[in-house]
Amino acid sequence: MKKKFIVPVALSSALLVGSVPAFNVFAKPVDSKVVSSVQASKKWNEKASVPLFVKEKFAEKFSSSTSSSALNYLKKNEDKIGLKNPDKNLKVKDIQSDKLGMTHVRFNQTINGVNVEGSEVIVHFNKNNEVVSVNGRVNQTLAEETMDTTASLSSDAALKAALSSVNAPEELTYEPITELVVYPFDGENHTAYKVNVNFMGDEPGNWFVYVDGKTGEVIDKYNGLMHADEMRTQKGAGKGVHGDHKEIHISQVKNPNSGTKFALADYSHKDLDGILTYDAKNDNDSRNDTLYVGDSAAFIGDYDRALVDAHYNSEKVYDYYLNEHGRNSLDGKGMAIISRVHYGNNYNNASWNGRWMTYGDGDGEFFISLSAGLDVAAHEMTHGVITHSANLVYRNQSGALNESFADVFGALVDDDDWEMGEDIMAPAAKAEGVTRLRSLSNPNSVVVSNEQRRAYSTNGGVYPDHMDEFYHMPTSVDGGGVHVNSSITNHAAYLIGQEIGREKLGQIYYRALTVYLTPNSDFSDARRAIVHSAIDLYGEGSAEEKAANSGFDAVGIY
Repeated sequence: MKKKFIVPVALSSALLVGSVPAFNVFAKPVDSKVVSSVQASKKWNEKASVPLFVKEKFAEKFSSSTSSSALNYLKKNEDKIGLKNPDKNLKVKDIQSDKLGMTHVRFNQTINGVNVEGSEVIVHFNKNNEVVSVNGRVNQTLAEETMDTTASLSSDAALKAALSSVNAPEELTYEPITELVVYPFDGENHTAYKVNVNFMGDEPGNWFVYVDGKTGEVIDKYNGLMHADEMRTQKGAGKGVHGDHKEIHISQVKNPNSGTKFALADYSHKDLDGILTYDAKNDNDSRNDTLYVGDSAAFIGDYDRALVDAHYNSEKVYDYYLNEHGRNSLDGKGMAIISRVHYGNNYNNASWNGRWMTYGDGDGEFFISLSAGLDVAAHEMTHGVITHSANLVYRNQSGALNESFADVFGALVDDDDWEMGEDIMAPAAKAEGVTRLRSLSNPNSVVVSNEQRRAYSTNGGVYPDHMDEFYHMPTSVDGGGVHVNSSITNHAAYLIGQEIGREKLGQIYYRALTVYLTPNSDFSDARRAIVHSAIDLYGEGSAEEKAANSGFDAVGIY
């Protein structure tokens, strides 16, 4: 039976400045009219993104776990790795050590010093300075050709072309970022400017536009949006959208003209720049937003409720990542967590745009205030974590993994059930049987509401729980199925969690995300990363490793 409610929503998240894409959480697809025509016929050279996974049975020992040692290993094992001249064609991106004593050296592939978009290699050392594994994806075509990476086009001209191609308004959210990259597209490696353009308004965007560095042609693009005086922090009280009373951290604002006020500003956490909640005042112009201030320490008015939930939920997600994984905020370095609430009018959207969260109030028919969902906040904020770790490209299987990891951590933070969005559905939607947006435990129980996406189904139009039901979509529809196909890996996570519990599931998935996955990882890469993380944490042959393998077997990812 045809559902009355078609999802009119674009819950979304964007990547942080200078990164790869951002993400639509429960979103409608980008309108095909705004997707470049070349994108629809995009061809792909398989050798431009070759998966790499080497597990060393007899580990090679070095004097130290450094980038130099990693390059020495890669140089000696060029044939095994499939990347020639690694000392010339790799650039250190990041070096991390973890609680197991392991060190992970992450490299960008380069040519002539220019980053190859989406190509990364990670070398993993154990605590004895032995290389135990290498993984990532490499562009092997660059080993077979000489490429001119000079650009005849200026970066200013590329920016102008990018702004025009996405109909960007004059007022941008923040300064565009332009970077020269090697971009594999349409069977060729292009020297291109990658331009990130972010803006709000009626149709918010976090666009990534690739402009040919020689011709000025826009060769590809996609919308990564998923859509005073001294202060002293103290405890306050508030009432949420569902009427529940919550303890929150607020700050006194002393103003000589109006006396003491109280702001939704939490500076109580060490080494965190703050948890700040702004009033977006039901318009689309972020320049009008102000830090929300009340006359008392009790935020209990009707207008306060959505703001209270956003403020409270942000702290809950922050606490989860800090307490469970030792991560200080989304970037791991204490960046401020900012929410803007009451955005737009009847706006069925929540988004992370790379700088802050934005929450609409819903239309009252499909959604209520979207800040009411703890899993929604955790999902969106996890996109920020992904940006600062694996940076999964928001298309096709890597994009579906991006969505899936956000869903999994949404369900781990909001641990009452394995459903997504159950707390933001309006009464009218519930009356029609639309009680949640996705289910990790039983994906097939939820109808894909968007008709355009449902047209690609082979299972009667419900969310898939197995690769046999994979939705083969063009990138012009839901980015190639990022919101739909994510339910396959969601279900694998649920099955693993049933065997080993939520806490261990979270540890394994966090490690896979921050240690092993790279921008172009696909479902098979994710299985390897998650199984390998289980081995790292709990040992080879452990019940946790067996559960990870069994979970992916059950959904047809081998």
